[in-house]
Amino acid sequence: MWKFNQPLFGGGDEEQDEILLDDSDGICSLSPLQRIYGFAACLLAGVVCMFLSLIVFAKPIKFAVLFTFGNMLAVGSTAFLIGPQQQIRMMVNPVRIYATAIYIGFVVLALVFALWIQSKVLTIIATICEICALIWYSLSYIPFARQMVSGLMIRFFDTEI
Repeated sequence: MWKFNQPLFGGGDEEQDEILLDDSDGICSLSPLQRIYGFAACLLAGVVCMFLSLIVFAKPIKFAVLFTFGNMLAVGSTAFLIGPQQQIRMMVNPVRIYATAIYIGFVVLALVFALWIQSKVLTIIATICEICALIWYSLSYIPFARQMVSGLMIRFFDTEI
């Protein structure tokens, strides 16, 4: 077994190491170190695209395309660690299938509004919804996070001023 992954991924949990560095897809023959480099490069490229999109915020169409591309790179970066099949299995897990569908739907809508319809208002609305859907999707990976956020939102909007 590769020794570098023990301190990085918590060490002795053999099953977790297998899931994180599973090569059952047959497509990817990268070493564990190459997978970590691929993950880091893809995540960094996604974050850079999202930050660069803020520079062109005044042009909503360019902003939406760059931001959406960065989003997809960042979300897809974990496929380097767990493999594309496991990534898809996790995305369509019953716990997060609706969050995944809504996120992908808003990604597609943002691109359609930006590239095909070229409506600045609809593009901005779709991008805002895309960000919210990404946050909700990301919270599905943290146990009880969505329930906590829902409870906080109910308390926040239920208080009288």
